[in-house]
Amino acid sequence: MAGAKAQKRVLLLCGDYMEDYEAMVPFQALLAFGVSVDAVCPGKKAGEVCRTAVHQSSGHQTYSESRGHNFALNATFDEIESTKYDGLVIPGGRAPEYLAMDASVIDLVRDFSNSRKPIASICHGQLVLAAAGSVEGRKCTAYPPVKPVLIAAGAHWIEPETMAACVVDGNIITAATYEGHPEFIRHIVKALGGTITGADRRILFLCGDYMEDYEVTVPFQSLQALECHVDAVCPKKKAGDACPTAIHDFEGDQTYSEKPGHNFVLTAKFEGLEASKYDALVIPGGRAPEYLALDDSVIALVKDFMETKKPVASICHGQQILAAANVLKGRKCTAYPAVKLNVVLSGATWLEPDPIDRCFTDGNLVTGAAWPGHPEFISQFMTLLGVRVSF
Repeated sequence: MAGAKAQKRVLLLCGDYMEDYEAMVPFQALLAFGVSVDAVCPGKKAGEVCRTAVHQSSGHQTYSESRGHNFALNATFDEIESTKYDGLVIPGGRAPEYLAMDASVIDLVRDFSNSRKPIASICHGQLVLAAAGSVEGRKCTAYPPVKPVLIAAGAHWIEPETMAACVVDGNIITAATYEGHPEFIRHIVKALGGTITGADRRILFLCGDYMEDYEVTVPFQSLQALECHVDAVCPKKKAGDACPTAIHDFEGDQTYSEKPGHNFVLTAKFEGLEASKYDALVIPGGRAPEYLALDDSVIALVKDFMETKKPVASICHGQQILAAANVLKGRKCTAYPAVKLNVVLSGATWLEPDPIDRCFTDGNLVTGAAWPGHPEFISQFMTLLGVRVSF
């Protein structure tokens, strides 16, 4: 009898003020898909954090920047061995500017490049590839201002027609910005030898202003990476409109802090949508559920999904909507601890999220407590959907 295949292992090369999405989305998506991911930063060790930056177009000649989440590292840079990993991921943001000047980083990237292992780099991350001499003669794209450096490094520049553009040349995967995450992550999975099955699912995201930034985008782009059709809607808004998001973090205070996040662009109109055309529902947390729980049309939509026993995944404060819809009676679920009162008063059995990344499935319902639980949250939801990644 043949032994089980070894788990795929990927290294995520981090630095202070890397772009928030470009670190966390591939990190948690790959974990959800069953890949082991070690996040490291030169000069830091496991348990320390890298501060991140929110970069987005805000109507100016270049992108704006604000403070993102604090990203916790789970491995120590000085202790890693490149030979133990199957691939490397390099987020963008401002971190690559200084990482490209670090000899230990350059040596690491060259090790992956020389071994022909997959290297996936996004946005400004390609500065590191250029410094390592890994793009000479290779087709690649990036955030447009990186173009001069890549050309000087001998790359064959591919102009990104949209900011979602991705290019694959051998073992090098490059993307322009986090808008291209679904294709970018899908290419990483394929380069690692992964196969996606059961992807013909239509999933609806119930959005609102100041929903938590990670709690909408990480599962949204992860499911898109799995080739599911995913729509995001918000009452009184239409496709192309945006919802501002909130960055909720744990920074030593008695409750979470809040900072402005990315603007999340909706893909469909709420009014007139037909729940019957979707296979499943996702409810992000943050502050949006407080007011969405007061909307009769939202309550009717949630009841429809629960009564037809379609998969429903709700995280953090999202369970305030489930409680208001009176669909939790007799169910077992968790939520952000401050929402325990809503859950218990609605007749549910409370499941303590200890640690905070614990998630639970009860029938058609997956519940999680907060964004650190995304890998488990997405993985359990995938099981209900019948979507699988095999290596």
